[in-house]
Amino acid sequence: MRLVVVLVLMLVLMASAIGVVYARHEGRRHFIELNQLNSERDNLNFEFGRLQLEQATWAENNRIEQIARGRLGMVAPGTTEMIETTR
Repeated sequence: MRLVVVLVLMLVLMASAIGVVYARHEGRRHFIELNQLNSERDNLNFEFGRLQLEQATWAENNRIEQIARGRLGMVAPGTTEMIETTR
C-alpha cells in the first residue's frame, strides 16, 4: 500500500513539474510575441506619421495652385471677369 502511495505522489510530482515547465515556456513565448507586436506597432505608428506628413504636403494650397497653373493651364480670374451672385 505504501508503495502505491509513493508511486502516485511521484506521478503527481512529475505532472506538476511538467506543468511548471510548460507554463514557463508559454510565458516566454507570449513575451516574445508581445515584443514583436510592440515593435510592429511602433513601425506602423512611424509609417502613419510619415503618411500624414506626406498627405499634408500633397494637400497644401500652393501645391494645388501650382498643379492647376502648370498642368491644367488655369489662371485666377481678374476682377473684371468675376461675377457677383446673390441669393
